[in-house]
Amino acid sequence: MNTQSNPMAESLASAAASSASTSVTRPFYWSVRRELWENRWIYLGPAAVAAVFLLGFLISTIHLPAGMRGMSIDLHHRDAIAAPYDILAGLMMLTTILVNVFYCADALYGERRDHSILFWKSMPVSDLTTVLAKASIPLVIVPLLAWATAVAAQCVMLLLSSTALLARGSSVLPLWTELSFFRMSLLLLYHIVTAHTLWPLPVYCWLLLVSGWARRATLLWAALPAVAIGGLEAIVFRTWHFAALVGTRLIGAAPAIDFGSPDTFPTNPMTHITPFNFLSSPELWFGLALGAAFLAAAVRLRRYQGPI
Repeated sequence: MNTQSNPMAESLASAAASSASTSVTRPFYWSVRRELWENRWIYLGPAAVAAVFLLGFLISTIHLPAGMRGMSIDLHHRDAIAAPYDILAGLMMLTTILVNVFYCADALYGERRDHSILFWKSMPVSDLTTVLAKASIPLVIVPLLAWATAVAAQCVMLLLSSTALLARGSSVLPLWTELSFFRMSLLLLYHIVTAHTLWPLPVYCWLLLVSGWARRATLLWAALPAVAIGGLEAIVFRTWHFAALVGTRLIGAAPAIDFGSPDTFPTNPMTHITPFNFLSSPELWFGLALGAAFLAAAVRLRRYQGPI
């Protein structure tokens, strides 16, 4: 009897544990899905930027074969070949920053403005789950979407270039050998995760906190403390350290990649990733701790906030 009851008890315990795990992760999953449903511009924005760039690149392939023949004696032909791919990567980085800033500024403010906070608070979803789901958009979803969009668009660019060269009877060998497409994609992913996700994390979390507090003009209220502190520092000490600190955090000027030269692009194969330098940076961990504090304050603030 005992030998039969033990497996049954273990199965019941495992089923209970699985149910508890599902009850924790399922609200978070659907909260993230809710954000994507309500803010379709999160993924439509990068897709639109990539589509417009691809249209321009398609037109430029008319002159590609002649340009490739002219590069045969150019020592810097790799940079010339990769220039459109680097421009697209830069546009995706800029799009990531803009999407994250505008999303964070409206994430908690929007549900109070349209009174939907009353409905969502009636659902069995905690304030912690809601805030973490909203924070996952700029910290996980948007960076991965931007990277995937950039890589997909660059694949299309590579196919268009190869087709244009073959149609004119030119060789595609310089294009495929000099581009280092796989390494370029990995460098882009590394740069987006480090420089445009982890490094500006406190800025995005600050915007989320202000979004849960402000009654209007969220971006203005979020920027006022930085402007006031920066102006006071400039008047008293004649320096701009705080403004530079906030600016470098926002644009992603992190010790994530050793460029070697100020003219080197992050996805250039000659760059060297330096994850140890990045992870051992005290500024990184201070920013992560500050961002965690902002998120904790946003969770507590949402608990007592109602519609505007």
